[in-house]
Amino acid sequence: MSTAVEITDLRKSFDGGNTFILKGINLQIPKDKVTVIIGFSGTGKSVLIKHILGLIEPTSGSVRIFDHEIKHMSEDEVIQLRCKMGMLFQHAALFDDMTVIENVMFPLKEHRPELGKSEIRRIAEEKLIQSGMEEIHFNKLPAELSGGMRKRVGLARALSLDPEILIYDEPTTGLDPILTEMVDDLILSTHRRIEGATSIVISHDLNAAFRIGENIVMLDKGTVLMQGTPQDFLNTDNKFIRRFVDKGIRRE
Repeated sequence: MSTAVEITDLRKSFDGGNTFILKGINLQIPKDKVTVIIGFSGTGKSVLIKHILGLIEPTSGSVRIFDHEIKHMSEDEVIQLRCKMGMLFQHAALFDDMTVIENVMFPLKEHRPELGKSEIRRIAEEKLIQSGMEEIHFNKLPAELSGGMRKRVGLARALSLDPEILIYDEPTTGLDPILTEMVDDLILSTHRRIEGATSIVISHDLNAAFRIGENIVMLDKGTVLMQGTPQDFLNTDNKFIRRFVDKGIRRE
């Protein structure tokens, strides 16, 4: 199985002392799979993702993306690497003063200067349609959209540069059960549509994690407590993990 992200003994301290948020993370995220990272609040999920994006440097350890060691790359090389990663933020993080279409066109204008205006708009419209947005909404501002529609626009923007890795930060936080299922279906349909795509989802919702995840990673106190399939988690003998799963999973 090919690896998209390989993390070795990753440690991170923000105070320069002995208080570590990440305490020796060892993790391989496979290509072509949906990996869901779960765990209690404060276990280091967001800090881990920031390392994968190259937004912060490790105190020690290694982060390799497609076999490229981030800490050995120049700033320009890291920026180019980020163009291969699309990010759907927790609350979509759209630009309030830009229309739907302008939000999706923004990364293309920044990173694809060789494209003309008409081609940039064509690509943006294509990504919006793929994400389930109707043309009638393209010229609306984010404030005029529902929460689910803003998620779709955020996804379209994340897809604009045809990334090889898609990262979702708590995509269903604050959504009702119907919208949660819609977002889960959107993640799965997007992953299946893009050949060779690697999807990484940070989630507190175990029902969603076990529904869409092929590879589950559980963090606890800055370390990887367990990694495996949903069935591995359901079958584990680890009492702490079983209690976490039993409390988080709705039994039909």
